[in-house]
Amino acid sequence: MPSVNFPVYDADHHLYEPREAFERYLPERFKRDFYFVEKDGHTKLVINGMLSEYIPVPTFDVVAAPGAWETWFRSENTEGLSRKQMQGKAIRPPQTWRSGEGRIAMLDEQGLQGALVFPTLASVIEERIGARGDVSAALFHSLNQWTADEWGFAREERLFSVPFISLTNVDQAVAELDFVLRNDARCVNIRPAPVPDIRGSRSFGYPEYDPFWARVEEAGIFVTMHGSDSGYDKITNWWKGSQAEFLPFERDSFGAVVDLIGRAISDSLSALICHGVFERFPRLKVVSVENGAEWLEPLFHRLKKGYGQMPKAFHKHPIDQFHENIYVAPFYEDDMTALKELIPVERILFGSDYPHPEGVANPLDYMNDFPGYTDDELEKVFSSNLRKLLDGKAA
Repeated sequence: MPSVNFPVYDADHHLYEPREAFERYLPERFKRDFYFVEKDGHTKLVINGMLSEYIPVPTFDVVAAPGAWETWFRSENTEGLSRKQMQGKAIRPPQTWRSGEGRIAMLDEQGLQGALVFPTLASVIEERIGARGDVSAALFHSLNQWTADEWGFAREERLFSVPFISLTNVDQAVAELDFVLRNDARCVNIRPAPVPDIRGSRSFGYPEYDPFWARVEEAGIFVTMHGSDSGYDKITNWWKGSQAEFLPFERDSFGAVVDLIGRAISDSLSALICHGVFERFPRLKVVSVENGAEWLEPLFHRLKKGYGQMPKAFHKHPIDQFHENIYVAPFYEDDMTALKELIPVERILFGSDYPHPEGVANPLDYMNDFPGYTDDELEKVFSSNLRKLLDGKAA
């Protein structure tokens, strides 16, 4: 483990939320929209009438070990193993992963001062519920209320649990935002995808969503856009002639080279810029988490080209707008030297994805993937950039 002389803040930890996180506060009228069943001796999730295999073990009784897929994501799978073969025997999550008190102790063991903590199963909801905004809002409120009870949103100023909010009904979104703010949330997560709507999907950059963005800016918190099921598997399904459910852990070679995550976050951030959100709310800060960074260079090429063609469509150069308002947490396999040539070091965050198998087994090992960064630059990436966001002091 590298030795550091500054407090480290991790922008991407996860909890494996229990089923009660969604069931404890879910109103009775929504319990047919989200429930667990037994099938062939295993517990499965039924959501919006569909038996989902999105997460094979939705109760997380067993999971892959942290860092189990690192060789896969570094493209060093010389033996041609499947991810299931690579992970070996599944493990049972220790209690330290599943409680706020346990996670604080784990931060101490890992040499971390603080971390953003995202749920895992929550990413199944919006794509499968669709335009039924009352259902998404109820499920996210149940999750957020449970999180407030069990973890807190700023536990000991070290664990910063991230509440999820759906924008399908903007009035409910603002009400949920006010609820989590009253409970000391320092950020909120919005899915990087068009907003499901009965009129057809919508850009959250449209002025109809301004009440939400205005309240975020007023509160001085930031918005995360964590990698999720953004519905972009429609692209691979076009080529397969399929309408099957997105299964993130099962890919063929074609699915491996179609950048569903990069397309989703690139489009989402473009919508914020092109539809004027940062013009109307210049103090708003948005953080891309667990989407990597290899999409940045082609996005900047398109933003530069679009500005050259339609300069009057933008308040300022869109790349400058990006630099002012958007932060990126790269994957460890990304080119970190190229990254700091694209965006200021002040806009780069460290996120380990612990304890997911896609991440690294020991969060601070991630520091080895930043060659050529000065001590001052490492301190910003691994510490003060996120700390300033959490304190509402990011410039």
